[in-house]
Amino acid sequence: MFTVTIQNKSYSVEKADDSIQVNGKAIDWDLQWISDRKVHLIVENKSLEAELISIEKDSKTIQIRLGNKTSTLQLKDRFDVLSEQMGMSSNSSQMLKEIKAPMPGLILDLKVKPGDDVKKGEVVLILEAMKMENIIKSPGDGVVKVVKVSLHQSVEKNQVLIQF
Repeated sequence: MFTVTIQNKSYSVEKADDSIQVNGKAIDWDLQWISDRKVHLIVENKSLEAELISIEKDSKTIQIRLGNKTSTLQLKDRFDVLSEQMGMSSNSSQMLKEIKAPMPGLILDLKVKPGDDVKKGEVVLILEAMKMENIIKSPGDGVVKVVKVSLHQSVEKNQVLIQF
């Protein structure tokens, strides 16, 4: 599941089997690639052509041309939504005070120490959870005051890991 925001309106998108659901409603569509950046869509008996103009991986935004209109789409996966729910969204980057564990796990690697300057999007630690390595990035700029965990330490969900 992920969220797509277009012109300040958000849509919940989920792929289930061979269908796509938008806000819980199955969308009947046919998609045919024309080139590596263009697709032809038939949605609800309407024919549309979409072209990918640009991708900004860091901010997870894409710019597309749909017909003769250009739109910017903001994409958020389930981890981005979880981070926002935990108060780690980009809107709170000016008030960066701490980073909490998004889930229980084991600290595999610490990338920062007290006194380090951290920029938004910089990797601060790696957390192993459910046999997967999760890269925890800083949601904003700041200076590390305290690293409250150590290597190979087990942590609980919402436990404070780093304070700024």
